Amino acid sequence: MYTYKYPHPAVTTDSVIFGFDGSSINILLIERGLEPYKGSWALPGVFLRMDETVEEGAKRELCEETNIKDVYLEQFHVFSGVDRDPRERVQTIAFLAFVRQEKYEVIAGDDAAQAQWFPISELPELAFDHKEIIRVALEKLRWKITYEPLAFRLLNKTFTMTQVQTIYEVVLGQTFDRRNFHKKMTALGYIVPTDKQVRNNGRPGTLYTFDEEKYREQIENRNAF
Repeated sequence: MYTYKYPHPAVTTDSVIFGFDGSSINILLIERGLEPYKGSWALPGVFLRMDETVEEGAKRELCEETNIKDVYLEQFHVFSGVDRDPRERVQTIAFLAFVRQEKYEVIAGDDAAQAQWFPISELPELAFDHKEIIRVALEKLRWKITYEPLAFRLLNKTFTMTQVQTIYEVVLGQTFDRRNFHKKMTALGYIVPTDKQVRNNGRPGTLYTFDEEKYREQIENRNAF
């Protein structure tokens, strides 16, 4: 039997889950129930089993630690600092996802003592190098939101234009003029007003929806040239 003579680093996955509660963008964290960093907050993560892919491992642990399942996870970076884990040499493959918070009941499980959403501007001290992982995830989010309709993965089926503007302002770190933002968004053609309204501070406001079919048509037409 052939034996590989070089040492093998362990492989883990960590998932940065972005959610929106109607007023702020949040990240899902778990409180570690085991050492190292017992009692500290961290991203949902797991050591990879020999019989699963990294995607399978990430989804398994996300469900076991937080009760969130059936979400699209996108791999975005590998973190391989030699001293990132005090136990041994560990490389982690990081994923990100965008979810509508109200769709999920977050329940801590496995080795997580708690699972909780935190606003991205109010994150606690984090275990391992998870602060750096989140920083890179936010850079990826800022880049992707300028050319993909990511905001609508965070929103409910119907939403206000104020909620859309809030997401863009938080992610990009900018403030937009309300009227200009409204005009620019509706001009895209795939943010469609509904016949429903909601009251905000006593004033009626239109509810909108994201028309994915119109968005796909625009992409196809763009790629045709």
